[in-house]
Amino acid sequence: MASYDDLSTMAQMHADAVSTRSTLERHLARAAAHATRPAPSIHFADYPREVPKRDIEIGEAAQRIANALSLHLD
Repeated sequence: MASYDDLSTMAQMHADAVSTRSTLERHLARAAAHATRPAPSIHFADYPREVPKRDIEIGEAAQRIANALSLHLD
């Protein structure tokens, strides 16, 4: 058995090449778009000083488990 006995048909190889090329072109276009964006600011004034923290809700089941383990989740 030669190494070329399991090759796909020419039509299948062409379809694979076309698909690969279109995928690479999409990735290249996305990379080019990312490369041309301006860099984020490093100035302190450009960021908010007070960022509110998200509230963490403790469910009823979690409260029961914590109480059973003598943990205080108040």
